[in-house]
Amino acid sequence: MPRPRKCRRVCSVPERSQFAPVEGELAEEAVVLTVDEYEAVRLIDREKLTQEQCAVRMNVSRGTVQLIYDAARAKLAEALVEGKALRIEGGDYRLCDGTGPYCGGEHCRRHRHGEGCRRHGDGEPGECRRGQGHGGRCGRGGRFEEEQD
Repeated sequence: MPRPRKCRRVCSVPERSQFAPVEGELAEEAVVLTVDEYEAVRLIDREKLTQEQCAVRMNVSRGTVQLIYDAARAKLAEALVEGKALRIEGGDYRLCDGTGPYCGGEHCRRHRHGEGCRRHGDGEPGECRRGQGHGGRCGRGGRFEEEQD
């Protein structure tokens, strides 16, 4: 039996979730970047964190971050090169509840912009957002509970 999949910790969902070229014809299908892929790109490329630091903030292994990041970069390249629209949605993630060790620090987007921890999202902070409300370790259902090491 495979190991249960952990939800990835995300600071907040992006304020804008759709992007498209303004010139030329738009390709019929859009590229879908998941919220956890967006978070990996934000932390590594925008915040200039290492993959190791990104892994700590997302509560996954460095290898998992590398897989997420590689998938995200491939999707971004496809959207740019093919002139496709880009949508950010879905994925296996839970929103940061504002109590983590990095909340309020220089890399915490919510606190840096003066946003409350419950401003974004369509559910309670800390709730897993995989599919239709799965929680905890994605796929088992229920609310997220902190992982015990």
